[in-house]
Amino acid sequence: MIREEKKELPQGLKMALDFAPLAAFFVTYKLGGMYWATGVLMALTLTTLIIGYVMTGKFAKFPLYSALLVGFLGGLTLYFQDGTFVKMKPTAVNLLFAALLGGGLYFNRIFLKDLLGSTMELPDAAWRKLTLRWAVFFVALALLNEFVWRSMSEEAWVNFKVFGLLGLTVLFAAANTPFMMKHMTEKHDDPSANG
Repeated sequence: MIREEKKELPQGLKMALDFAPLAAFFVTYKLGGMYWATGVLMALTLTTLIIGYVMTGKFAKFPLYSALLVGFLGGLTLYFQDGTFVKMKPTAVNLLFAALLGGGLYFNRIFLKDLLGSTMELPDAAWRKLTLRWAVFFVALALLNEFVWRSMSEEAWVNFKVFGLLGLTVLFAAANTPFMMKHMTEKHDDPSANG
């Protein structure tokens, strides 16, 4: 029996699929308001999920969970004509990610390693610490989203969702780069790591 090779999306396409729904949400909000933007977000999120499935033969876990929340909360937003539901989506997604990462640690499963392990090698202790950092960060993002949508204008929240959450995530990832580099170097430089 021939074992099928695991298919991965090219990095550029993966990034385009990840950011297209958010960019379309922002542009549509500026042109047509919250409800049109929500409908476009739902449609494009589903489209990008299907494209990923067609090209790889599987649904990526985190985008699938996010798409389910977009569908559910976006549907409530459109049905009730109440933007509150879509504003809660970043909170729900970030809490879900925090729960998956934290729950994985509790049950001795390192989901971050499953997700990124093909791109870098770190000792399990470093993966655990990095996972805990990301879980706490996702909780902080959820709380920050709640503060922004409850205390600021809808337009301020849209700008925060598109630029603030993304910017904070990029900064947090960059802040963790030295930690990852240190542990990658230690693993490759340590002669005992090879046996």
